[in-house]
Amino acid sequence: MAATASPGAGGMDAKPRTSPKSVKFLFGGLAGMGATVFVQPLDLVKNRMQLSGEGAKTREYKTSFHALTSILRAEGLRGIYTGLSAGLLRQATYTTTRLGIYTVLFERLTGADGTPPGFLLKALIGMTAGATGAFVGTPAEVALIRMTADGRLPPDQRRGYKNVFDALIRIVREEGVPTLWRGCIPTMARAVVVNAAQLASYSQSKQFLLDSGYFSDNILCHFCASMISGLVTTAASMPVDIAKTRIQNMRTIDGKPEYKNGLDVLVKVIRYEGFFSLWKGFTPYYARLGPHTVLTFIFLEQMNKAYKRLFLSG
Repeated sequence: MAATASPGAGGMDAKPRTSPKSVKFLFGGLAGMGATVFVQPLDLVKNRMQLSGEGAKTREYKTSFHALTSILRAEGLRGIYTGLSAGLLRQATYTTTRLGIYTVLFERLTGADGTPPGFLLKALIGMTAGATGAFVGTPAEVALIRMTADGRLPPDQRRGYKNVFDALIRIVREEGVPTLWRGCIPTMARAVVVNAAQLASYSQSKQFLLDSGYFSDNILCHFCASMISGLVTTAASMPVDIAKTRIQNMRTIDGKPEYKNGLDVLVKVIRYEGFFSLWKGFTPYYARLGPHTVLTFIFLEQMNKAYKRLFLSG
């Protein structure tokens, strides 16, 4: 007993050291940026498909594969990475803010005895953090949409932004500061829908798979539940996403914008392009969701391990 008691006496000092919050937020943003490098082409294809056939014009792309091959043929390998700098800035602003807000709210709403918030409160925290992050990330989102859309326009109509910072400076100079937050309401709405749909559908999918008797609570079950959740999340958020994309890419002609608001986008898409056009770009959107999440967590784990090895060991 004495042998076991002595470590306990000094055990108060043996509390495991963890990385500071600022480092966690930094790693969260960097992990998202690392994942974006791999999925940027899917983002570009999704944006192009959402803008294809705008204003009752003939659809430029029949399928995602047709869009990808057309872009490669017309713009080359470099073309599918157009807007990468904006994608990276979006992750740096959106992911870091979302993670920071979520962590702060989660800790404040954790009970004095260490009891974590319940499911509904967690969902509310997630939606609040997502909406706040989306607001902060909207300027980068506007730049991303415009940069990825540029290649589909005739040369004389292209905006020709060199990089995300050139885009932001020119938007402010040519259209004013408020334009940086154009489409922020549908952007925030999409973040709320994505967070709510992911949480609800993942829990339900996992429970359904476990109740079927074919799955046990392991990585295969988690993967299948994630895929089902991704499908539901994509279906639920795409109409809001197409409204966001069209608003952020629109031009003001003779002082009159192409769309009044997100609802106007949805009405015009249904009227001129058909109801199912609200889900244009479904395949690349869904294909992007899974890999981006997986890669983000892989990069995050590796950075945390490296930090512990370099700064916390010994």
